[in-house]
Amino acid sequence: MADSRQQSSPADGSAPSSEDASPSAPAPGSSPTDTSGALRGLDGADPRPSEGTRPPPQAGPGAEAPAAEEALVDLGEVTFSDWHTHTATMTGVGFLTIARRLPALIGQAVGMAWRASPRDTAATVGLSVLGGLFTAFGLLATTGVLQALFSAGPTPDRVRAALPSLLLVGVAAALRSALEAGAGWAQSRLEPQVSRIAEKQLYDLTSRVDLICFDDPEFHDSLQRARTRGVSIVDNVVSSAINLLTGFIGIAAAAGVLGILHPVLLPLLVLAVIPDAWAAVRSARMRYTTMYALIPVYRRKWILTELMADRETAAEVRSFTMRRFLMRLYDVVAGTEQDVVLRLARRQTVAKLIGEALSGLGTALVYVALGVLLAIAAVPLAVAGTAVLAIRSGQTSLTNLMYATNRLYEEGLYFTDFLDFCAQARERMGAARPRRSPPAFKRITVDDVTFNYPGKDEAALDHVSIHIDQGEVVALVGENGSGKTTLSKILAGLYEPASGQVRWDDVDIAAVDQDDLRRNIAVIAQDHTRWPLSAKDNITMGLERGEAAVHASAEVAGADQVVAELPHGYRTLLDRRFKDGHEPSGGQWQRIAVARGFYRDAPLLICDEPTAALDARAEHALFERIRRHADGRTVLLITHRLASARHADRIYVLDHGKVTEQGTHDDLMHLNGIYADLYSLQASAYGVSPTAT
Repeated sequence: MADSRQQSSPADGSAPSSEDASPSAPAPGSSPTDTSGALRGLDGADPRPSEGTRPPPQAGPGAEAPAAEEALVDLGEVTFSDWHTHTATMTGVGFLTIARRLPALIGQAVGMAWRASPRDTAATVGLSVLGGLFTAFGLLATTGVLQALFSAGPTPDRVRAALPSLLLVGVAAALRSALEAGAGWAQSRLEPQVSRIAEKQLYDLTSRVDLICFDDPEFHDSLQRARTRGVSIVDNVVSSAINLLTGFIGIAAAAGVLGILHPVLLPLLVLAVIPDAWAAVRSARMRYTTMYALIPVYRRKWILTELMADRETAAEVRSFTMRRFLMRLYDVVAGTEQDVVLRLARRQTVAKLIGEALSGLGTALVYVALGVLLAIAAVPLAVAGTAVLAIRSGQTSLTNLMYATNRLYEEGLYFTDFLDFCAQARERMGAARPRRSPPAFKRITVDDVTFNYPGKDEAALDHVSIHIDQGEVVALVGENGSGKTTLSKILAGLYEPASGQVRWDDVDIAAVDQDDLRRNIAVIAQDHTRWPLSAKDNITMGLERGEAAVHASAEVAGADQVVAELPHGYRTLLDRRFKDGHEPSGGQWQRIAVARGFYRDAPLLICDEPTAALDARAEHALFERIRRHADGRTVLLITHRLASARHADRIYVLDHGKVTEQGTHDDLMHLNGIYADLYSLQASAYGVSPTAT
């Protein structure tokens, strides 16, 4: 059963896929006010139910298909996001199926709660059990009160006779209230601890799995389900499991009291609570199936709200005066959602009224049965009065139990996603590698390395062999998709080859601790991350080497000039979304990323298109600094700008995952192959002869 907190966002809280990220213009032939074409551009279909296809009001709660499903049948959406993979499962199950899964779900939820806080878990469960016991004790003590009050004799004498039992009832009620309050307090403490341990567990795994996992579509889908719904619902699963236990304890207390009073009273409890159980299950399924049908609408609504409130689109919304256009689309989508939710409310009300009517009938039968038992002297009047109280208590507990049961099953599906992902991630982390990485090398050798991306038949690297000697500047060049960046990631220990070896001298890096290896490698990436941290932290990346090293690295990269212009120097937060934050330009960010690479005092420096965002003057100055301040480091340079590679000690040319040429700039120009062709094309664009030096 969907949580009311999720109604205004996508059903799983997740962002839509990139292909759904922007609306298209209205379809040709549509009028300026016709939004159906534009909505189809958002998701491939028009979400508005036409008047001719709008479903008639339901004849009664016996109709299984929700109105929302009929209303949205013209959406044309044949597949839903994998993040909603369990929704159809929930819409087709009955209560018995739910009940069979509950023990495992409760065990998993309580197990996670125990790991988060054994004390609060024990307090929540223990106090709930004690509260149920005092509920039963209070009901039994009520029998003594009623017996005294219904006995013969003067009223004052009967009241005095009832006082001891009445005192016990009061004490039981007070203790039960205190225990329930204590259980609620422990549960409220438990929930944030469970959320914290679940998030910590998830993100510890996501930051440790091999990088190649993020290129595996199946792993990525599993991650998205765990991240967007699974981890956020863990605390709700634990809460629902505890609420289910509490409801069960309440029913058990009422049933125990009735069994003690008279065995024949137990069937009366079942007779009284069955209608409420039916109404609770039916209402929950109505709501869930409706939320399922509304998923396409939620996705469109999420897209539109992001377009109107996101920083990245704000400029174009204003430049192209799209506000009214987007608001028209929003009104259509929000109107559809409103119509469906209102119909759901009407149908739930009908189901509730029928349930209440049946419950009233059941209660009437209970009173008739009690009357018969009293008439034949099977039970005394005091016992009958206590039975009525016990049955009412059981009805309340059952309502809570049914709500928690439906909620636990629904949320448990996504909770299972979280657990499955964590297990899968642990398997993808591989065995520990205790061997330390060499602190330096004389030669790095890539020997006959082959590499495939998941799901791809064509090899990204096909039997590649290169070597890099200490102190050299080696360049990797080639056209897009030739395998340059993939090879650099293998050298950086981010990818593992399918076959072949990468050795630092005689040490195969596949056998060493990967974090230890990466501490000896500095990377300047083209697609560097713009961390929402201070300028200093964007350079140091959590590594402390002292202020002198920060300033020296910034000076080598030219980032010292960037920092000098910041309002708070190195303490300036580099993100305009925050108060006092500042947003550097693309070129300024590039200098900071270069400083980041130089700050890590590593023997191998990998530069992947380090000047992509720099102008010609800044690019020339940067390469001069790299050559001048390399300080004996070995530099692997990946670049499309061959003028930057011409001074390298050795150049490797890659084409479709293979090394096709290697040598110095002069060697390759004399070879008159791919390198000479690419270099000549770039030189001619500037009106320079390829042979000019």
